[in-house]
Amino acid sequence: MAPASPSARPAATTGPAAATRPRNRKQLIVEAAGRVFSERGYHKASMEEVAAGVGITAAALYRHFPNKYALFAECAHVMVDGLVAALDEVPSGASLTDVLAAVTRVTTAHRAAGGVYRWEARYLDREDRRRLGVKFARLVGRVDEAVQREHPLPDERLRAMAALGAIGSITMHHTSIAQRRAEDLLLASALRVAATDPAAGRPAAHPVELPAHPVPRTRRAEILAAAIPLFARDGFANVTNGQIAEAVGLTPSALYRHYPGKIDILAAACLQAAGLLAQGVERSLHGVSGPHDALVALAATHVAYSFEYTELTGVAEAELAGLPPGLRRPVVLAQREYIAVWEQQLRLARPELDPRQVRVLVHAGFGVVVEAGRRLRWQDRPGHREAVTALVVGALGL
Repeated sequence: MAPASPSARPAATTGPAAATRPRNRKQLIVEAAGRVFSERGYHKASMEEVAAGVGITAAALYRHFPNKYALFAECAHVMVDGLVAALDEVPSGASLTDVLAAVTRVTTAHRAAGGVYRWEARYLDREDRRRLGVKFARLVGRVDEAVQREHPLPDERLRAMAALGAIGSITMHHTSIAQRRAEDLLLASALRVAATDPAAGRPAAHPVELPAHPVPRTRRAEILAAAIPLFARDGFANVTNGQIAEAVGLTPSALYRHYPGKIDILAAACLQAAGLLAQGVERSLHGVSGPHDALVALAATHVAYSFEYTELTGVAEAELAGLPPGLRRPVVLAQREYIAVWEQQLRLARPELDPRQVRVLVHAGFGVVVEAGRRLRWQDRPGHREAVTALVVGALGL
């Protein structure tokens, strides 16, 4: 029999059955994993969810990554690697605008996966944290060089970190806005932060009055007070009921007389964080007139609260995604009400902005607090509070 002509042969290279593995499959996996980790949290996310996001089986996923930790660590590193690579392409001595624009482009393009950084400090092992720290220090150093070249001040990289916080804030919320509009808005905000003199910060017109630390007067309150620093230090998933019980002198089984489960303790912590902040805002806005003074008061209160309740704030921000919907809903509603206060005042102060731009800028202010606070190691001093408040006001464009 004569050999079949090419047109008569079975189609070995076409059709679904012969689909070839994409060359960038590992990259697709990492991108999908970053989105899942950002939305679900490290411990709630599953390899099956990641595999489904790529359109492969979990078994195929394990051919690329041996376990969930290896995939998580890769996600944490890939974002920083992308930022460093983007800055490496910017010529030495380039303008601050060019440097921050490169960071902004990469960050906004990968905003769906950027939430990984809420958990990296808790769930990466020591060596991965060290490696990530080296890369991030290189990134901050490059930004700081440009900041100091155009706005020289002895601020020990505070403005560089704060500017990166403004940009990185886009990864922490879901406001729908076109990528180019987000880039322009965040770049302008970061440039204002870089040009702000933190030493020239001034307190709000009215002193900030935060509610006092809750005094645990019941066993339930004692359990909550003991659990918060454990969650902050080790991460919610790594803390056991036994550790919490030991901290208050109970047996693990006795915890269930006060909380149905450990997740309910976390929910109580998140609600306490939202409640204390709401009380602080109500006090700080009392007697304030005009949107500008109101925003300065809001900024000063948010900063003071973040320094005063660092552990509680960190737990609420990092672990909220891990709450089941029923427990998460009241916390989210409280957060929305808080953000709405900021948005209302910023719309009045800057009427040229539309609602989406306003929301993005409010979150940029929150991002400044997070990164500037970390740079200052959350050392609670009046000068630190005033410096960070000034940077937030700069981020808002007041």
